[in-house]
Amino acid sequence: VQLQASGGGLVQAGGSLRLSCAASGFTFDDYAIGWFRQAPGKEREGVSCISSSDGSTYYADSVKGRFTISSDNAKNTVYLQMNSLKPEDTAVYYCAAAQPITIATMWGRPGKNYMDYWGKGTLVTVSS
Repeated sequence: VQLQASGGGLVQAGGSLRLSCAASGFTFDDYAIGWFRQAPGKEREGVSCISSSDGSTYYADSVKGRFTISSDNAKNTVYLQMNSLKPEDTAVYYCAAAQPITIATMWGRPGKNYMDYWGKGTLVTVSS
């Protein structure tokens, strides 16, 4: 199983970035793919998630209206379009996979690792 995140970088406040998560080694349509982030000194938090089978999406309140998650099932890739970035969005962003039923019941619960697979992170830095 491999989840490869890419697309991080340095951007000014108000700018945009698009993260990509390329998945392999499991049946993509059977899983939900989520983005999580961890800033220095803070707990990891769920940012957004999408169920590949039915397109259900989930967002953290802090990113609603600014971030958009999408999935290209033909490419086994999930994208996170991040607009109107703020300095507080600075973090290492990780993509992870879990069963859709797990996301439906667990999404947003702090301090819980309910994802089955994790990829390495990509750093997003937003300067003020």
